[in-house]
Amino acid sequence: MVTGALTASRVPFAMRRMLWNILFLLVLAYAALVALATVFQSRLVYFPQVGREIEATPLAYGLAFEPVTVATDDGERLAAWWVPSEPAAGTVLIFHGNAGNISHRLDYLRMFNRLGYASLIVDYRGYGQSTGSPSEAGTYRDAEAAWNWLTGTRGVLPGDIVLLGESLGGAVAAWLAARVEPRGLVLASTFTSVPDLGAQVYPFLPVRLVSRFSYNTREAVGAVKAPILIAHSRDDDIIPF
Repeated sequence: MVTGALTASRVPFAMRRMLWNILFLLVLAYAALVALATVFQSRLVYFPQVGREIEATPLAYGLAFEPVTVATDDGERLAAWWVPSEPAAGTVLIFHGNAGNISHRLDYLRMFNRLGYASLIVDYRGYGQSTGSPSEAGTYRDAEAAWNWLTGTRGVLPGDIVLLGESLGGAVAAWLAARVEPRGLVLASTFTSVPDLGAQVYPFLPVRLVSRFSYNTREAVGAVKAPILIAHSRDDDIIPF
């Protein structure tokens, strides 16, 4: 009876200890996951390594174009394509998403050319053949540099420029539109902010607490005075509608 009583009294303690050990390991694993997500955030936001090579040029669609280099105020050199249209109904400045490069957006160039618009499409720093490494502040500088190239070097009037942003590029385009005076702003498949998107995609992580990125499209749009067109698909499997 004594041995049985001792065994019975030890079983709950052993179980409790095991449960505490399991809980500790789970907490440790979760903390490690949060730490990794925090340290490697930029790798979850930018994918310049996906399709780094230039696969085709506007010539593939029979479009005459000019390869240009856009210099930023911090010394980076951005690869870009200028696709003219004569006479031009306007000019579209295109900011693409967080993966691939300008050679993967030829459909935009063909579409706007058919509509009678000239186009400038630019690769962010670290993308395609552009120098540097991407960052939020860096992409904003890239946007300003592209705008300055259009209005300065090319001599396009601000009121003739439409800003188009796709996905991540929508946040960049909205940021720029809030600071200049374009003809219009087009947002395609764009998120409201990185913390908002991260909280949807990774609901098990404290994204809003640890995010070092903002890309607050919602806030920027509030300061835009130009007409805005927002396009998004209910079937978007990357950025929730």
